Amino acid sequence: MTIQCKVKSIKPLACNTYQILLHPETPVAFKAGQYLMVVMGEKDKRPFSIASSPCRHEGELELHIGAAEQNAYALEVVEAMKDALANGGDITIDAPHGDAWVQEESERPILLIAGGTGFSYVRSILDHCVAQSLNNQIHLYWGGRDDCQLYAKEELEQIEAKHENVHFVPVVEDAPTEWTGKVGNVLQAVEQDFDSLAEYDIYIAGRFEMAGAAREQFTQNKGAQSDRMFADAYAFI
Repeated sequence: MTIQCKVKSIKPLACNTYQILLHPETPVAFKAGQYLMVVMGEKDKRPFSIASSPCRHEGELELHIGAAEQNAYALEVVEAMKDALANGGDITIDAPHGDAWVQEESERPILLIAGGTGFSYVRSILDHCVAQSLNNQIHLYWGGRDDCQLYAKEELEQIEAKHENVHFVPVVEDAPTEWTGKVGNVLQAVEQDFDSLAEYDIYIAGRFEMAGAAREQFTQNKGAQSDRMFADAYAFI
């Protein structure tokens, strides 16, 4: 469904990463883990995960967009958002999309894995599960190049402190001297920490090659069930 939106705010989250709040002219019904398409042209629609959860979005849609200079695909969207905010214009979206949403009826433990701004996907799922008071054990692994990319680290640590069933593990490739968390690849960190993933519902957001590697590694090495692994990438690879 195509919907016109006002850009309510644009806020930097980290280097070249922005939080964008959209206010659609009509409410958008979506499930935690779905995405929207920003319409840049008749045949140019660009997907971004919805970071807000369906139970607590108050009519607004939150996006986290990583837009480094070399990433024209995302940078052009941020520039269009900035122009709409400055001039009171509209942004057109097509939503909702995706079938990798959270399986609320499942009582299996949940493993959320994100690389970079793929965090927006797992944030929606985490926030929804917490808001619905689901009792499933939830493990969230978030990987970034450095700790600055993990822009919601403090927020996640606070959620973990409040909810006994939530476990947050940050992973960085380039660790500062004072870093006490895990260092390296986020998928490797998961493999090190779990003897088996056979009982888990696994949700993954990141580059397509990351999602593909996770499915191969986890099914072969950790007993994960491919039909209990969810990622938007799996509709395309």
